[in-house]
This record gives sequence, C-alpha cells and structure tokens, in this order.
Amino acid sequence: MAADDKDELDGTEQPFVSHLIELRDRLIRSCIAVGVCLAVLCIWPGPSALFDLLAKPLVAHLPSGSSMIATNVISPFLVPMKITLMAAFLLALPVVLYQVWAFVAPGLYSHEKKLVLPLVVSSTILFFGGVAFCYFFVFGKVFTFIQSFAPKSITAAPDIEAYLSFVLTMFIAFGAAFEVPIVVVVLARIGLVSIEKLKAFRAYFIVIAFIVAAILTPPDVVSQLSLAIPMVLLYEMGIWAAQIFIRHTQAPAEEGASTTN
Repeated sequence: MAADDKDELDGTEQPFVSHLIELRDRLIRSCIAVGVCLAVLCIWPGPSALFDLLAKPLVAHLPSGSSMIATNVISPFLVPMKITLMAAFLLALPVVLYQVWAFVAPGLYSHEKKLVLPLVVSSTILFFGGVAFCYFFVFGKVFTFIQSFAPKSITAAPDIEAYLSFVLTMFIAFGAAFEVPIVVVVLARIGLVSIEKLKAFRAYFIVIAFIVAAILTPPDVVSQLSLAIPMVLLYEMGIWAAQIFIRHTQAPAEEGASTTN
C-alpha cells in the first residue's frame, strides 16, 4: 500500500474500555436530556394538560355531557405521567440521536457517514410525521365514523387506560408505516433488491399495505384507508429516493468500478 493510500480510520481505534466509558457517558447525557424535558413538562404545561391535549380528538366527538372515566384507582395519576414521560422522550429525541451519532461516527468511513446520517434524520422526521398525521387527521375521522354507528341507547365513556393503549398502538403503527421509504432505500442501497425489482413489486406491495392496515388499525374503513394509502405513496417515494441515494453514497471502490465500466 502506498503512503498516500492511508486508511481513513487509521489512528481512530480505541481500547475496548474507552468505548465502554464513552458509551456510558453518552447514555448518561441522553438520560439527563430526557430527565430535564420531563421536569420541564411536569412544571408546564403539566401531566394533566398533556393528557387533555392527547384526549382532545376523542372528547370532541363524545356526546354532550359525556366524559372519559378511570376504572383503576391510580389511573388518574399513572396515565398522565406515562404520557408526560413519552412526550419527554420525544422532545429529547434529537439529543438522544445526536449522542448515538457521536458514538458511532468515529468508526465510519466518509461514504458511510453520508449513508447513516441522512437515514437517521429522515427516519426521525418520518416517524414524527406519521404520529402527527395520525393525531391531526386520522383520529378525527375515526372517532366521527365510530360515533356515527353508536346506538343512541349507549352513553360513551371510554376508560383512560384503554384510550392510552389505543393511542400508543396507533402512533406506533403510523410512525412505523411512515418508515417505508427508509426500508426501501436501505434494501436498495445494500444491494438486496434492485430498483427494477422494487418497481415490479408495486402491485404486491399495495396488497401487503392493505393487509397490514387491516391488522394494525381498528376494524373500520377510514383508519385502514388512512394507513394503507400513505404506505403506498411512501413506497413510491422510497423508490425515487433510493435512486438518488445510491448515486450519492457510493464507496470510492464502487465509484471507481462504475467509472471503469
């Protein structure tokens, strides 16, 4: 090997103990960030206000005079605190992701950094986008649809623990579904599937999207369509993004090979 062909990672190796110490420090910083966000949210707006905000889409569609109930003695305390902790983690997520990036970045080649960092940032944005889409659009449509079928002899009074479980399930389902472009890009970038095969798989993916939506969402047409249709559109976006991504994240050896060919 020539003197100028020095490996980019030469001199970056650290003893195993040093890695463990750095990992511990990164975890501590992440926990401190979550703790600070939790303390701030507990002071303002407070766990009760956060729960009211989360319950707003459902409460707006309950019959006049109806409200949510707590069937467990500690639920009025436990459920708002769970929501506050979840909100604190989401608020501190940029700091947590930065700590993860700062830990792994020294061990990556320059072309790998071009690959990992955009994926981390875009997957975070897409997950938040899925959660926001679920909260601001899907919940309203789903609760309107459900209440339109409720018999007039029934007084709706949902339990707050059941509602929290429902909300978390929906948030995770939509957040994960919005990661479809990331999955497509990664599969294409590592060479597991080609762009041509992804395009040929479109029809099958539409069927898969509707099956996944039927399993993950409540048994109503509105929520199933609200999940399946974005998944199909995001799959198309993933194919488009994969073509651009592959072009700009090639390793030097791959670039040389493509130039030679």
